[in-house]
Amino acid sequence: MADARKITLIGTGLMGVPMARNLMAAGHQMTVWNRTRARADRLVADGAIWATTPADAIAGTEVIITMLSDGFATADLIADPSVRDALQAGMIWLDMSSAKPEHARAQCADLATLGVAHLDAPVSGGTKGAEGASLAIMAGGSAETFELAKPVFEAMGRPVHVGPSGAGQLSKLANQTIVAVTIGAVAEAMLLVEQGGADPAAVRAALKGGFADSVILQQHGERMTTGNFDPGGLSKFQLKDLENTLAEANALGLSLPSTQAVRDRFEHFIEEMDGADRDHSGLYLELKKRNGMTT
Repeated sequence: MADARKITLIGTGLMGVPMARNLMAAGHQMTVWNRTRARADRLVADGAIWATTPADAIAGTEVIITMLSDGFATADLIADPSVRDALQAGMIWLDMSSAKPEHARAQCADLATLGVAHLDAPVSGGTKGAEGASLAIMAGGSAETFELAKPVFEAMGRPVHVGPSGAGQLSKLANQTIVAVTIGAVAEAMLLVEQGGADPAAVRAALKGGFADSVILQQHGERMTTGNFDPGGLSKFQLKDLENTLAEANALGLSLPSTQAVRDRFEHFIEEMDGADRDHSGLYLELKKRNGMTT
């Protein structure tokens, strides 16, 4: 394939839009499709091609990127007869959604029967990482396919090949476990210093560069203490990822108590506090409610 590739991106949500923009900035030809067209209009205004159906979007492309809600949504797309008819041997399908490792392995095997290569390549970094082309990209699948896709990935962030099919999704589950548990710890720390009379911003500055420092402390710690819970990473997706983590752990005969505890807190935040579409740093609000404070 040439350096400038024909790329189709399906799923122009919070992450898909900036990812597509960075691919276009790198010189790739971009075709997009989304269930709700309005969410793709910004990309069309920037020069992307709008396709009226997923099959039309895929026809004649070289690389397909899916950024959908979960593995079920991607599987439904692959199973669509019109999509299957549009697929051609030699295409590469990059599923950058967050899903179960078993879904990735099943998709890879299914697409292989059509001569289509597949990588499961979920990302971390949220909307800021997507906008800044600095996403952490965890790719599972064949090393040969990874090398072919690497220039595409590099327009969006930092790709690493982490193992065979399904390993990308497993890595994302590990990432989301660390993220969720750290959000819980940062929320407790921010509430502690705020209620104790310290300046949370000054505390974050004091901890910068130390062992306790992290992107979550600096970015989400600020969100928590300034009350900015506009979504970057949706809480409902965080819960989905934690449930996938626990399902995978159960299959391996493992108990993950911290993951289970923070999963239960996210469920409470979503079901009892209408937090599904708020940023996952909103777990801070669940903590305040737990302590009898106004949220």
